[in-house]
Amino acid sequence: MKDVVLEEILIEAIAENLDGLRHVAVGASSPIPGAAALLARSRSKGKMRVSILGSEDNNFFSDGGKEIFDVAGQGRMDAFFLSGAQIDGKANVNLVSVGDYEQPKARFPGSFGSGYLYFVVPRVILFRLEHTPRTLVEKVDFISAPGFSDDNVYRPGGPHKLITDRCLFAVDKERKCFRLESVHPGHTVDEIHEQTGFKFDLPEGTVPETRIPNSETLHVIRGEVASEISEIYPAFAARVFGIGNES
Repeated sequence: MKDVVLEEILIEAIAENLDGLRHVAVGASSPIPGAAALLARSRSKGKMRVSILGSEDNNFFSDGGKEIFDVAGQGRMDAFFLSGAQIDGKANVNLVSVGDYEQPKARFPGSFGSGYLYFVVPRVILFRLEHTPRTLVEKVDFISAPGFSDDNVYRPGGPHKLITDRCLFAVDKERKCFRLESVHPGHTVDEIHEQTGFKFDLPEGTVPETRIPNSETLHVIRGEVASEISEIYPAFAARVFGIGNES
């Protein structure tokens, strides 16, 4: 069996946080979260529903992307994924601009309803493949979606985990901060401190290494999941799993 790659480690780590859910929705440009949701559905023996925006085979919405907001508001979406140009130590997400808002260094497409979904989806998993002080900052330049709210604000949704290409953070909702949960193979706690722009808590004792998928899980990821995700992300499936084509 070929060596395990980072994408497979991330797929397994995310899928572990989706076990037992009824409905997981995945937005655009999210091949790894999409594959993780499909892995979790496979483990559920069909009990979980997965909706991947843009997919023909795994998209149950009949009214386009805006139906995501209706489903979420009705409490029929258990998990969703958010990313951003910046994420800070209070789980705030920036999808708008970097630098001064009037004269930004860079401007991005926009928030796309992230603030709303962050408030109503119970389990939002933050996902960022570039783990550097440039992306994981002390304080975002613009808040597209706030990580936490005051205690008197009704908010059934919010952050659950933050996963990057280096590690996995848990969310401490009482302290309103991140706690390092595990470090991916080949990385260290010192490196995480160096490459993270915000402060975070550490668990008691030794920080564990993120679990590598076992042979049974890899068989599902490289077979069933790879085939399904290739329908919407053929280039990703070709690069990571060597199937499909890149056209």
